[in-house]
Amino acid sequence: MKIRRTDLALEARELWQEDAGETTQLSGVRARDTEREGVPVTSVDILDEAGARALGKPVGRYVTLTLDGVASREEDIFDRAVRAVAGELSDLLTALPADGLVLVAGLGNRAITPDAVGPKVHEHILVTRHLVRHMPEQFGTLRPVASLAAEVLASTGVESGDLVRAVCEAISPACVIAVDALASRSLARLCRTVQLSDTGITPGSGVGNHRVGLNRETLGIPVLALGVPTVVDGATLAADLLGTDSPPVMRDGGDLLVTPKDIDSQVADLSKIIGYGISMALQPGITVAELDLLLS
Repeated sequence: MKIRRTDLALEARELWQEDAGETTQLSGVRARDTEREGVPVTSVDILDEAGARALGKPVGRYVTLTLDGVASREEDIFDRAVRAVAGELSDLLTALPADGLVLVAGLGNRAITPDAVGPKVHEHILVTRHLVRHMPEQFGTLRPVASLAAEVLASTGVESGDLVRAVCEAISPACVIAVDALASRSLARLCRTVQLSDTGITPGSGVGNHRVGLNRETLGIPVLALGVPTVVDGATLAADLLGTDSPPVMRDGGDLLVTPKDIDSQVADLSKIIGYGISMALQPGITVAELDLLLS
């Protein structure tokens, strides 16, 4: 497979197909295209270790929503995008207890905009654990939800994975939903796609600062992951523009990351969509209008 940096299973499959030829079948991987709320959805299921080796991703399900209409402010796109994210996340949650405590972990560096998706999503999560515990008569029908902006080692002195693990030990959630920035191979997908998976996540992967992964093996509970590609690796972008199979050797700018010029507004929009989508998936029946009232 062509060596290009990407965190998206959709793109890893595309790269494998480009290398092997369009007629070659990829063993151990199943993909299908659907639509939800008018939003294109691509599901990539890695079924076995052969598929995992081919794509360089763990066995599991990866769902990518294409939200092109957000940047162009299509009519009612915000509500539709929120419902689409909520619907796909709800499908991943079906195997878990319907009333178990969920911890949402926003990963990333709030001070660096392309890496601020996780902390900003944290601001749009409807947290209910304290309400359900202390006022069950009024809020007992809600699912208990806790949220954490784990930040990064440079600002806290503690690995984000260690923070999440410590909180899990303290409150014993049934599941963790981790949110982080990702890297894409394509400028066209930056801040245009949301990837959901049931395989966990590696904090810092989007900006090339890999840490200990958050997954069932490290936390002992299911970990769902949501991510938005906010950067393209400079060498990967150069390889695509030049049409070469491998990224060129770069004497200068080897750590260069490319991001959109309006990254501030795009991260703000997508963080709100993801935060609302997670809240809707965890609290079935709640509406976007109600979330506006509760979180404003």
